[in-house]
Amino acid sequence: MSSRTYETHHGPRPAHHRPASAFVTLPGSDWLASASRFPRSVHALWAESPLSTVVLPCGTVFDVISAPALFGRRMLDRLWAPSGPGTGPVAAQRDRLLLFAAPGTAQRLPALLGWEEWGRGGRAAPPLLYFGTGDAVTVPPPCPAPEEAEPQPPASRWLVAPESRDPWLPGADVLLWACVRAARAGGVPKGSTG
Repeated sequence: MSSRTYETHHGPRPAHHRPASAFVTLPGSDWLASASRFPRSVHALWAESPLSTVVLPCGTVFDVISAPALFGRRMLDRLWAPSGPGTGPVAAQRDRLLLFAAPGTAQRLPALLGWEEWGRGGRAAPPLLYFGTGDAVTVPPPCPAPEEAEPQPPASRWLVAPESRDPWLPGADVLLWACVRAARAGGVPKGSTG
């Protein structure tokens, strides 16, 4: 399947300063499509329309943890720090960040956060959303829109796009570590959504 291409932009990139969107590699698109019961259909859609989002099921290939954008950024700062473990794929959708995680994370992370007394004792906790078995998420297109076609950042884009058929995905323990450190680093006002 190496003849597939989803490239939509040719030539040098414009010098606009909108937030960057990452491109999904062909092995990364194979990994994403493998979450679907019909991976060939996902590839056919992207081959026909590489700027299309796709709804994929969670729970077998990946889980997704959705955080408010500000808190999610704080989590990424901890994960990407020199002492941090890094991340798997990460997408931005409107005012939230989607962190792709190992299957089972959506079930385990809320329990671990509860053990840490997440949101108790006067500490505000941002509303995390957990997508695991039985859930589905909309993933950004494999190719970002050309900047001249869309001067504002798209509503759905990859910050860290999948690059391989088997990307490293953080588990509940890693995301717990990031949540706790992000919460300590900057408080979230009560009632804030991020």
